[in-house]
Amino acid sequence: MLRRIEPEKIICYNTPFPEMQGNIIYVDYERSSWRYMNYERGFQKEDLESFKIGGSFYTNYDTMEPYLIGKGGGSAYGGGWKPSKPEDYRLIGKPGEIKITYAKDGTKIETKIGKDGKAVAERHYTSSPNPKYHSNPHDHKINWESPRYGVPNFEKPHMNYWPDEYPGGAPEFKKYGDMIMNYVLNTFEDNKFTTISEFKECIIRGGEPVFRWNGIVYGVCFSDSGYCIACIDGNCEKMCNTPDDVLEYMVGNDRLRDVITKVNVISRTI
Repeated sequence: MLRRIEPEKIICYNTPFPEMQGNIIYVDYERSSWRYMNYERGFQKEDLESFKIGGSFYTNYDTMEPYLIGKGGGSAYGGGWKPSKPEDYRLIGKPGEIKITYAKDGTKIETKIGKDGKAVAERHYTSSPNPKYHSNPHDHKINWESPRYGVPNFEKPHMNYWPDEYPGGAPEFKKYGDMIMNYVLNTFEDNKFTTISEFKECIIRGGEPVFRWNGIVYGVCFSDSGYCIACIDGNCEKMCNTPDDVLEYMVGNDRLRDVITKVNVISRTI
């Protein structure tokens, strides 16, 4: 019997050991990649030039994207997207309604549901994760097409309402139906990044995670110049072109790539 193999899982079956049948082994593709072979970790871009064959060239993007989906392909896990964590449920509902949720720190979030029962926009009443790039409030448009088809994507850049541009404040976040109060929150375990690929997928889709490592809080967002990672107050900022560049950021004495599955994730949009 054939069984579907999901991304980042290896399912063992028809083994000679009954106790192993059906076991699921989680694999972190990033940690098993060439980046972690000792004899290659020190290579720089120019070192790779010596390996050119037939005009091949260096490309600054991932060659391993377990979540890559083309239009019409459905979600990464087959079929339509379904909420897997408590806070995901704010992204679906009755057409026209606005759902209101509150984060653990009391931040108010309004989610507008479109005609098809899927979220089309959110308003966040906070300047997190970086006050340099986020007005309070600010809006996120949500689409279900790009960069990942069939799943919620928070479009980049988001909409800010700076006082000099909007002296009257942010325009009304119009509602078309009843409001629903939703107080169900993700646990720290729900928010945890179990693999490096999961973190990359989150920021590619505009997830803006906020996390704590060794007592210091950091945040990742997207600006006109690319991905931005910094302390939550905007200090120690680094602009990055790709998710892999973000993972090279030093959180204290540690490289983010080495500890991203260990950090305490305070919040993440998706």
